Amino acid sequence: MRPALSRRDLLRSTVGFAAAGIAGRAATSWRSTGVRIEEIRYDFEDFTYRTPMKFAAELVDRTTILNVDCIVRTMIGRSVRGFGSMKMGNTWSFRSRALSYDQTLNVMKKLAGRIAKLTADYREPGHPIDANHALEPTYLKAAEDLAKQLKLPEPIPKLCTLVTASAFDAAIHDAFGKSHRLNCYHTYGPDFLPHDLSAYLTPEFRGEFPDRYISREPKARLPVYHLVGGADALTASDVKQRIQDGLPDSLAEWIPYNGLTHFKIKMEGNDLRWDVERVLGVDRVVVEAQQKLRLAERVYSLDFNEMCPNVDYLVDFLHQVRERAPAAFERIQYIEQPTKRDLRADRANVMHEAAKLRPVVIDESLTDLESLMLAREMGYSGVALKACKGQTQSLLMAAAGQKFKMFLCVQDLTCPGASLIHSAGLAARIPGVAAIEANARQFVPAANAPWVDKFPGLFVIKDGTMQTGLLTKPGLGAV
Repeated sequence: MRPALSRRDLLRSTVGFAAAGIAGRAATSWRSTGVRIEEIRYDFEDFTYRTPMKFAAELVDRTTILNVDCIVRTMIGRSVRGFGSMKMGNTWSFRSRALSYDQTLNVMKKLAGRIAKLTADYREPGHPIDANHALEPTYLKAAEDLAKQLKLPEPIPKLCTLVTASAFDAAIHDAFGKSHRLNCYHTYGPDFLPHDLSAYLTPEFRGEFPDRYISREPKARLPVYHLVGGADALTASDVKQRIQDGLPDSLAEWIPYNGLTHFKIKMEGNDLRWDVERVLGVDRVVVEAQQKLRLAERVYSLDFNEMCPNVDYLVDFLHQVRERAPAAFERIQYIEQPTKRDLRADRANVMHEAAKLRPVVIDESLTDLESLMLAREMGYSGVALKACKGQTQSLLMAAAGQKFKMFLCVQDLTCPGASLIHSAGLAARIPGVAAIEANARQFVPAANAPWVDKFPGLFVIKDGTMQTGLLTKPGLGAV
């Protein structure tokens, strides 16, 4: 808690008096609404992909999910259980040339154990945002110490630590919402938070709380982005071997199966001709399939997964697509992370020229406010929010992105089950977000299976949209 303002401070200005009043009300409420973490339990689930996903230069064929239970106690002594879940995503969050898939996964599992202990040992009562704000530095220190202990050839990336911690953060938010019998998105105002956003972001946010930048109620529906991976078949003739599990095997078959209108296209980033032809090829398949269904909406996002050698490659690519297929170019809603994630080491690759053509968003680069501000300075015009970086960070970055008038989108990490519900909750309540990614149904449907009957509107896609209006239950709404 901040120290109380003196009478002189309170009388100094009308603005100061108003701000102090907000803080005072928040502090009073916090004493009765805060919760204390009492116990943390966690486990892992392993799944094999029904078909490999081409991710940058790699093929991913399996995943591990981290599930977290958090028991909290309210100020009146009531015990409440919260639940969080997230795919580990080591291929994405701990990209390494020195360590194998199994090695980076093992590091994340060990780090999860340390994060579990640190979280369980945190005894301060309060709000989940404050808990995460206090715990994140200890998580990063734990990752640093673990890398030294294991004598890793490289540090554990901050992004990896955020992903590992995200299920713990989600479980605390879930428990907090349930302790008040409210959906989490009803608990981000001054009645529950002891500090305004200036405590976590910059002075520009003084007097503002997260609820200013989110909707209390979810959008009724959101279009679903379908992933077109680099190795995915576009037409039946491209299918080398049928999986024969009742699901489609090509893009042309997926479109009528789900009534799709939105498509995320994975790019190579190092083969300009292939990238241009891929977008044109996808566009031809989409137009033909949608005409049969009498669908007119066609929206694309392009993901280069950091593989572009420089911004000139991206600008050249966009010009070629616009010249050869103007309609396809107009359907591009935004472009993800074209160049390397370490922005400080890549300051020459500014995105001003590319962002004039289409919004360019940071994804892997976004780990805190500092990285967002640097990206903005370098010409990036948007931010990709992800549940796998934590509920707390997503809320803060959503506020910052809106304050600075940036393009916003919510992406997943092939999130299945409860983690998809978590991701959908973000997308459904952040203003400006126009669609949601949900590709676990394509690559790891077995992990979704236990959730289909509970939330058919989220996991069964028929008209190209997800029924996000269902996400009103207490907590994060999964269990």
